[in-house]
Amino acid sequence: MATRIDFASLSLMDALDLAVLIEEEAKERYEDFAAQMEQHRTPEAATFFRLMAVNEAKHGQELADRRSQLFGAAARTVTRAMIFDVEAPDFDAARAFMSPRQAMKAALASEVKAHAFFVAALPALKDAKVRALFEELRDEEVEHQTLVKAELAKLPPDSGLSDDDFVDEPAAQ
Repeated sequence: MATRIDFASLSLMDALDLAVLIEEEAKERYEDFAAQMEQHRTPEAATFFRLMAVNEAKHGQELADRRSQLFGAAARTVTRAMIFDVEAPDFDAARAFMSPRQAMKAALASEVKAHAFFVAALPALKDAKVRALFEELRDEEVEHQTLVKAELAKLPPDSGLSDDDFVDEPAAQ
């Protein structure tokens, strides 16, 4: 996870914009993963990733609405280039034959990563409203982890097969 944010000078408007960007990035990555899973004929994992994309979009819209209520149409001063992989699953988390359990574990890791981002930012925050927002977002990540863990607990264990079990040997040239 890499960021280029001066947390000490972050305004509430900028913090809300960053939060929206974080949700958008995660939504897009989940959509990419869903498409990959569909291509590899793993519909259960694709369905879960689509659900995560919808959840990220919903949360992003809630934050965008909040930003709009507080700041109207004021121009954004932060960009997507300022964040990378804050809540989005790691690019290499997707596997060709992912089970629903593996998909949920990738999502759980993303929620843990997002929580760590907000926790790490808190000491640098000077603005009380920004601090309150980041504390709220940090706590929401814990709630999201709890929800994913509950869904994981409902699933049967994986088959015990590894990704290597599906790799073809190189063909002679």
